[in-house]
Amino acid sequence: MKHVIALDVGGTGMKAALVGTDGTLLHEARRATGRERGPDAVVESILTFAADLRAHGEEHLGESALAAGVAVPGIIDAENGIAVYASNLGWRDVPMRRLLGERLGGVPVALGHDVRTGGLAEGRIGAGKGTDRFLFLPLGTGIAGAIGIAGTIEAGAHGYAGEIGHIVVRPDGPECGCGQRGCLETLASASAVTRAWAAASGDPTADAADCAKAVESGHPAAVEVWRDAVDALAAGLVTAVTLLDPRMLIIGGGLAEAGETLFTPLRAAVEERVTFQKLPHIVPAALGDTAGCLGAGLLAWDLLSTEVSV
Repeated sequence: MKHVIALDVGGTGMKAALVGTDGTLLHEARRATGRERGPDAVVESILTFAADLRAHGEEHLGESALAAGVAVPGIIDAENGIAVYASNLGWRDVPMRRLLGERLGGVPVALGHDVRTGGLAEGRIGAGKGTDRFLFLPLGTGIAGAIGIAGTIEAGAHGYAGEIGHIVVRPDGPECGCGQRGCLETLASASAVTRAWAAASGDPTADAADCAKAVESGHPAAVEVWRDAVDALAAGLVTAVTLLDPRMLIIGGGLAEAGETLFTPLRAAVEERVTFQKLPHIVPAALGDTAGCLGAGLLAWDLLSTEVSV
């Protein structure tokens, strides 16, 4: 059965699948990234995982994978297949496409940015299916974005497009790792809400999910923390809407798991701020933590279709 290898590499874990021609997941697997063992060991773990997936396909699907797609965090050079930098994995200038191609017997390999790859999947087969213009934002440890245009993701001139987490929404706000102050992700990411709620509640183990539950029960301090985060997020989204005019905003990541506790006030806050702009639909992501893996599969099939057309 014809299939491709799809790999989504995260800071903690790796999700993988063998994906059929119609997008069906023929086999799924997960492994720890093992970043505590160092960057070289992480690269070897990825290569070994891919080789094991290839062997599984040969044994159980009757043939070897036709191609592979891999999504990684950080800065990437997709054109040259290089994982340029990932702070949470500790690597620099890893020739991922070449290494994977060699380990997989010379099959073509596509390399993608994790958020943009997840956005590709959400746009084609997830919440944005059939939508010509959308912005995908996972609210997790940080905040990034994927700009969807007619079934593709816009990477920008240098591969940095969509970094909405570093829009400054509060110039006097917390210092960000990027060097600015008041970036969106310092105020509205899941980790930002976790920090704020841990401080407000006096419980150092409390996280964003705990804050959402406290909001639902009407806890005044939790309501205030949540309101501040939603206010900052709405400010960032309106900036994005003004620049990009998307038809849909797809919100994913850990914070989106709060459901209408997030979406009801967020929709209201965005609507309150727009003036001349057209209000986009604001919807939850549909694919959960499988988006990156599914997107990696799409990258692999896209690569094969491009090679055929050439």
